[in-house]
Amino acid sequence: MGSITLQKVSKVFGEAKVIPSIDLEIKDGEFVVFVGPSGCGKSTLLRLIAGLEDVSAGKIVIDGKDATETAPSERRLAMVFQSYALYPHMSVRSNIAFPLKMAGMAKPDIDKKVADAARVLNLTDYLDRKPRALSGGQRQRVAIGRAIVRQPSAFLFDEPLSNLDAALRVNMRLEISELHQQLKTTMIYVTHDQVEAMTMADKIVVLNRGNIEQVGSPMELYSRPRNLFVAGFIGSPKMNFVPQGSQTIGVRPEHIQLSTESGEWKGKVTVAEHLGSDTFLHVDVEGIGQMTARGGGDFPAKAGDTVYLTADKARIHKFDEAGLAI
Repeated sequence: MGSITLQKVSKVFGEAKVIPSIDLEIKDGEFVVFVGPSGCGKSTLLRLIAGLEDVSAGKIVIDGKDATETAPSERRLAMVFQSYALYPHMSVRSNIAFPLKMAGMAKPDIDKKVADAARVLNLTDYLDRKPRALSGGQRQRVAIGRAIVRQPSAFLFDEPLSNLDAALRVNMRLEISELHQQLKTTMIYVTHDQVEAMTMADKIVVLNRGNIEQVGSPMELYSRPRNLFVAGFIGSPKMNFVPQGSQTIGVRPEHIQLSTESGEWKGKVTVAEHLGSDTFLHVDVEGIGQMTARGGGDFPAKAGDTVYLTADKARIHKFDEAGLAI
């Protein structure tokens, strides 16, 4: 079991309310991603769940039991940090086995658990190597292996891919998603990268200044953002916003038709990003300002060209004066 419920949880540092008050339910086996800009409280919230920070008010319930005052070691949660925190003088085998040795487990049982974790993470051939002989992605897998052998109720990931280069981030993203499919264990994952959130999560929790702006599946947040903040944060490139009287119209770059002949808005290309499969045009639109549109990879445009943009009327989002979706 790995259900986690937050009931009116808050965290105050001095005069600063980092987490004003949060209610959240995480079901057993879910892959939940906390996402938001730097300073939004996502890592603090993860540390509250782990027990590494004390709550100022509210209750944390794990598997139906009040764990608010429970020590971190007794919550049956395994945390994987941004830094690998591996022992450099130990082999991969010893690093993975370390928490089991500290718990006094018998050696035959340790060996079996380490072998099973190594097989799941494709580390079997590296068990006798030291961390310095591994790539960044392999080191992160060792850190995850050390968490797996503890058989936790839930895994807590605090921006685990931040130290990796772009290609390794993509690979590790896939590996963690596959690991979740194999283990079926609850995972809570913190990131500032909305692409990671969209591609990995069953459920996304969008945080802003310690408050939950919206909770839902990736496509729910993409298709039906609750407010301007979520609409602007989810999606890459981000949504375009066009003021219209007392309302704001939102349209995503991929929902804009590009033309060199005619359209709803006329503008001049300031930057053309040709990515092969796609072309992203940053356009200075008369009377509106900068907008971004996505076209085909072979769309013929360069900086300085005049282009026309037309929004797909069926995919337009409308927001009121308070920034709430209409």
